Amino acid sequence: MSQAVTEGIRVSVESVYVPEQSSPRTHRYVFAYTVRIANEGSQPAQLRSRHWVITDGDGKVEEVRGPGVVGQQPNLRPGEHFEYTSGCVLPTPRGEMRGTYQMFRPDGASFDASIAPFALALPYSLN
Repeated sequence: MSQAVTEGIRVSVESVYVPEQSSPRTHRYVFAYTVRIANEGSQPAQLRSRHWVITDGDGKVEEVRGPGVVGQQPNLRPGEHFEYTSGCVLPTPRGEMRGTYQMFRPDGASFDASIAPFALALPYSLN
């Protein structure tokens, strides 16, 4: 599990390999990841957009930007959290994801909440 806290926003991520959707013969490895975004601070914050950096096992980097997460832009008051699960397909059996969520405060301030790097990997070695 990876965790990072930025201005009171804790982002925790756990990932799992999804063998039933994967096809190693065709270089398709599917991973699911569950993200929990918790407001441990004293001010509300809304997640408006995301920026992911996905690196496969060959070092190829893909960046993904977009509004919200899973079609939502959650507004978190102090003590609240939002959790969702999404997925990633890689051509290699291992890789890594990291990124940021662009957060906005009611007073107009904004900041990037860090998403610490987390591994996308099969639960066993293919060596």
